[in-house]
Amino acid sequence: MNQDQLKQMVAREALKHVVEDAVVGVGSGSTVNFFIDALATIKGRIEGAVAASEASAERLKKHGIRIFDLNSVNELPVYVDGADEVTEHLHMIKGGGGALTREKITAAVAKKFVCICDASKLVPVLGKFPLPLEVIPMARSYVGREMLRRGAHPELRQNFKTDNGNLVLDCRGLTLLDPPAMEAELNNIAGVVTNGIFARRPADVLLLAEAAGVRALGARLA
Repeated sequence: MNQDQLKQMVAREALKHVVEDAVVGVGSGSTVNFFIDALATIKGRIEGAVAASEASAERLKKHGIRIFDLNSVNELPVYVDGADEVTEHLHMIKGGGGALTREKITAAVAKKFVCICDASKLVPVLGKFPLPLEVIPMARSYVGREMLRRGAHPELRQNFKTDNGNLVLDCRGLTLLDPPAMEAELNNIAGVVTNGIFARRPADVLLLAEAAGVRALGARLA
């Protein structure tokens, strides 16, 4: 079974967590694209979706799924998104696609965060995947120096701007032994909009696609 088949399998499994007649939070990335395609098969049973990126919004619209602005939604029962790395504690690194800020905001609103991944994304400790930071342009050099001071090797993501018009610094060389503490620390650097550690609000459920099937981790599997 190849990686796309694993992603497709876990995307279909995530449909079991979708609440009918409600708005669904939808993240971004390759695995989420499969989820959007799967969501289209039950679009008559949901009210619509909040998209965490412009790319996801476009894909949802092509399937005829109604898009809601997050500010117009009182509650979001479920948010489904992928991860670049995830631990068994359901802490994640996200932002490989650059949508980390909108993803973090949408996850904060959701009652339940369902993370969908193939088994290659499960790691014992976060940090092998470069940690993205969304940065205000004028703070790029300052934030870079602050990350060097913390032992990271920051690199500007070339020819890229987020949906918010900001830059992304990808920081290599970090081993995140205490993800919630590092998440808070990095968000306190002036000029950082947010960082790609999702630990203070981790996933509630992790659906992990393996050759043998989809394995579920987490306390909120219902």
